[in-house]
Amino acid sequence: MLQKRGSKSSDNKEGAIEDNHDRDTWSSKLDFVMSALSFAVGMGNIWRFPYLAYRNGGGAFLIPYLLMVVLAGFPVMFMELAFGQFGSLGVVSIWRAVPLFQGIGWCMFSISFISCIYYNMLIAYSFFYLFASFTSEVPWSSCNNDWNTPGCGGIFDLVAQRNCSLSNGTWFNGTCYQNRSLPSVAYTILNTTLNASSVDLSKLKPRSSADEYFHFNMLDISGGISDLGGVRWQLALCLLLCWVTVFVCLSKGIKSSGKVSYITSVFPYIILVILLVRGLTLEGSTEGILYYLTPDFSRLASAKVWGDAAVQVFFSMSTCWGGLITLASYNKFHNNCLRDSLVVSFGDCLTSIFGGVVIFAIIGFMAHELGVPVDEVATQGAGLAFIVYPSVVSRLPISPLWAILFMLMLVNLGIGTQFTLVTTTHTTLMDVFSRHLRRGRRPLLLLLAICMFSFLVGLIITTQGGMYVLQLMDTYAPSYALLVGGLCELLALGWIYGIDRFMKDIEQMLGKKPSIFFKVIWRYVTPLLIVGILLFTFIDYQPSSYGDYEYPIYAEVIGFFIVAFEIGMIPGVAIYQIYCSDVKGSLITKIKHLCRPADNWGPAFERKQKKQNLIDMALESKEPLNA
Repeated sequence: MLQKRGSKSSDNKEGAIEDNHDRDTWSSKLDFVMSALSFAVGMGNIWRFPYLAYRNGGGAFLIPYLLMVVLAGFPVMFMELAFGQFGSLGVVSIWRAVPLFQGIGWCMFSISFISCIYYNMLIAYSFFYLFASFTSEVPWSSCNNDWNTPGCGGIFDLVAQRNCSLSNGTWFNGTCYQNRSLPSVAYTILNTTLNASSVDLSKLKPRSSADEYFHFNMLDISGGISDLGGVRWQLALCLLLCWVTVFVCLSKGIKSSGKVSYITSVFPYIILVILLVRGLTLEGSTEGILYYLTPDFSRLASAKVWGDAAVQVFFSMSTCWGGLITLASYNKFHNNCLRDSLVVSFGDCLTSIFGGVVIFAIIGFMAHELGVPVDEVATQGAGLAFIVYPSVVSRLPISPLWAILFMLMLVNLGIGTQFTLVTTTHTTLMDVFSRHLRRGRRPLLLLLAICMFSFLVGLIITTQGGMYVLQLMDTYAPSYALLVGGLCELLALGWIYGIDRFMKDIEQMLGKKPSIFFKVIWRYVTPLLIVGILLFTFIDYQPSSYGDYEYPIYAEVIGFFIVAFEIGMIPGVAIYQIYCSDVKGSLITKIKHLCRPADNWGPAFERKQKKQNLIDMALESKEPLNA
């Protein structure tokens, strides 16, 4: 069960060190590891990593990826877990270590809060497909539905459609017609569907039945972000279900989320193993796996490959989001956070690689069925999760069963990450406004308010143009700000707070100093890597798009406003801290003072002891204590 830090247990070797501190801790060490693994392993491990791997040289991509895990992912994860565990505070309050850089915490808070709003929509999509799969035949397997267009065909008809187009024919209702032989009724249907007096048949774009189900039935997608249209009530209900699930699972704090993490972290692996076993029985699966693992070493000469590997590590391992600091803040003081960071970082890495094997076994089957190379089948993002995979599922025996299993896996992968994003938001507000929010049932009411507000804002993503909003938020909310925040975090702890002081803090927790490897990595290697990623990202910048749709200028401006808002927290809070500083003297004097740890910085038991000493002194002097 959940213990207060003041409680003693047989395995609590620090004993009185943690006496009387009222912050919750994990019920067991495994609860924390499972929660951190559930946070780090998300949907991106299943659809983003495999796509990046085959796009950047197949097996050769694993070389820069694994190198980035060692030089960036694992060290930064260890740094954040150690930092959060030592301070036992949320992502804002913990910057008592370097008050001038408290804006880093607010930057991480804003990234997590904005991301949790749109991330839950991806889980809602998964729920939509999950419920739709409880039928005798999955609804995206055919073109005989109200939402289908005349150009609809199963994804396995796309080759025939393409050949028909090359021969100047027109694909209609599963048959290739030359323009002169196309039935007259077809022209009537086409004209009615396209609301035009005449139809240019050569420009009629064929779509797979799964594609049309996703865009025309579930989303009922509009023409662009300027036309949001009405709310799709089915998606709104699925989104409401997601937020109700989050609220219920987090309602009892770390106690409930820690136990739920056993399901959200383990269940996806069970499904992946089942899908792999099934995938290996399909024709063409071996070719898909070989394509995925066969290295193209010539691609390693491209800077983009290395940049993609570094960005994927930061996104996949969830470093610099604030979630790892939040989770670690509930650890016992002497917990071995170095061991935990090893388990979580390499567990996340192996999940990505194993997930790629499963995915490319399925893609290899698709390539075999279509009679095309593997690289003409795979796609990324929502298209991979909600179009390509459902298309394959419709070709498998007992297709509803496989659809249910796959969507359950996506729900579990997403919900584990969502728990930590919401917990980061909740814990931050609780720590910053603890005097007002820690009384009675206020923590629960605060969680309810966060869920309700996020649901109401998220309703904009359930509109017909919601996918464009989601794509824009996903492009900008966790991108530049994530890297800039991580860079400032490394500079603040490695140079301002002092790497030697930080190493001593870790020694106090673990009983020994970390290797000099971390000292070099934290101060020099990882910051330089992040600077390189940022420079390459700016140089390789491309305007946002969704399929063939290019976002208008004002949408790009909104995206950069989100980035500016998040990054602006860092200098903005620093200026506020300087302005409000009660230290007399010049600007330099105030800055130097704010670069030193605050008086109330340190381990939780030390802060508790200082507070008790002040109370004792006030009682002895019979003077009122200024709270």
